[in-house]
Amino acid sequence: MNPEITQASTTVRQFSVQLSATRRGARLARLLATEQLRSWGLPFETAAQVVAELASNAALHGRVPGRDFRLALAATARTLRIEVTDTRGDRLPVNRGLGDDESGRGLILVDVFADRWGVTPGPAPRKTVWAEIDLAP
Repeated sequence: MNPEITQASTTVRQFSVQLSATRRGARLARLLATEQLRSWGLPFETAAQVVAELASNAALHGRVPGRDFRLALAATARTLRIEVTDTRGDRLPVNRGLGDDESGRGLILVDVFADRWGVTPGPAPRKTVWAEIDLAP
């Protein structure tokens, strides 16, 4: 867990935690993110949905036995950035769109709730799936 950092008169609040790549770890990621955002006085409902989807994907699709995933939050006055890093850099997320499948819709929710999202590869064997939510107009 990281403290606030002030850079060139812009306060950046940061939080990160390493969690087990399990359903319990994914659930804990959402709960910890919600409480951290609440303590910062930031809206948390939308971010909680994004964290839930990204953490769930890390636990389900990015899981390597014995390796964890990392949740990181960074907030400025204008933007909240959510990052989930796992150790399956070889499996990039794909937004499948609407279909008849009962799974694979999580990135549709991320696309709806986040203002921007993407994937940053590396360093090997990792990848980071990130999403940004605008806090101020």
